[in-house]
Amino acid sequence: MKPYEFLPHTADVKFLAYGESLEEAFGNAALATFATMTDIKKVKAKSKKTVSVQAHDYSCLLYSFLEDLLFLLDTEDFCLSKITVSLSQKDDSLFLEAESYGDNVKNYETHTLVKAVTYHEMTIQKLKKLWVIQVILDV
Repeated sequence: MKPYEFLPHTADVKFLAYGESLEEAFGNAALATFATMTDIKKVKAKSKKTVSVQAHDYSCLLYSFLEDLLFLLDTEDFCLSKITVSLSQKDDSLFLEAESYGDNVKNYETHTLVKAVTYHEMTIQKLKKLWVIQVILDV
């Protein structure tokens, strides 16, 4: 199974991320976000960052998660190379905790700058046994 694929879009970057679990699909959405900017296969897992977010629905959770990773890029030059995601629920709240591994983005060639995650056309759905997430990134 491919972790993600990029789809045509007139002005921004659109992708589908896949996973056998929702956690895997969220992780692959994070990888696709960074693959928009650089060749993540070349990024070394030199440092670890933990990301924790809380929301009341999965779209808000995904948005906050990807925005937090972009915040790490903007404030600490952290470029993602691999990630492990854990999801949980308590009462009406959803929680995500991710262990992110990567390196300083300045050590790698970048080709696109992601400004923000958008809610436009964002979908999170289970199709048979596969979770599929669609995201459009503002570049």
